Amino acid sequence: MEKVKDYIENVVQPKIQGDGGWIEYVCLENGELTVIFRGECSKCLILHRCVSWLEQEIKRDCKVDVKINAVRKRPYFQDV
Repeated sequence: MEKVKDYIENVVQPKIQGDGGWIEYVCLENGELTVIFRGECSKCLILHRCVSWLEQEIKRDCKVDVKINAVRKRPYFQDV
C-alpha cells in the first residue's frame, strides 16, 4: 500500500534518523508489513517497543492494521 510506504519514508524515517537509526520499507502483503532496521536500530535491545509503537502509529494515521516483520541488517563488519 503506497500510503504506508509514504508514511514510513516521510514521517517515521526522519524520527528514527534523529537517534542514529534507519528504517526501510520492503513490502506490505496480507496485513504483514516488512521493514528493515539499520544503523543503531539494528543493535537496539528494545526494538520490539519501537515496532509496537510503529504498528499503533500506522493504525492511527493510515487507518491500516498491520503486523510488522522487523528485519535487522547490521553493517557487514558487525556480523563477524
